[in-house]
Amino acid sequence: MCVALPGIIEKIEDSIASVNFSGNIVRAHTGVVDVKVGDYVLVHAGLVIQKLDREEADNMTELFEAIKEIENG
Repeated sequence: MCVALPGIIEKIEDSIASVNFSGNIVRAHTGVVDVKVGDYVLVHAGLVIQKLDREEADNMTELFEAIKEIENG
C-alpha cells in the first residue's frame, strides 16, 4: 500500500508542476489531472494523481501528524 501526503502546487511550466510538501519541492507531471497553481494534490511516482480540496488536504495532514505523534510516543 502507498500513502501520499497532500502538497500544494506552487508553479506549473508546460506540464510539470512544482509541488510543495512541507518545504520539500517535488516536480510532478500534470498530464492526467487538470490542476492549477494553488491546488492541493497527491503525487505518486512523479505524477499528479488526484486533486484535493483544502479541507480534505488539511484533514489528511492532521491525521498524519497525529499518527507521527503516536509513533514517537
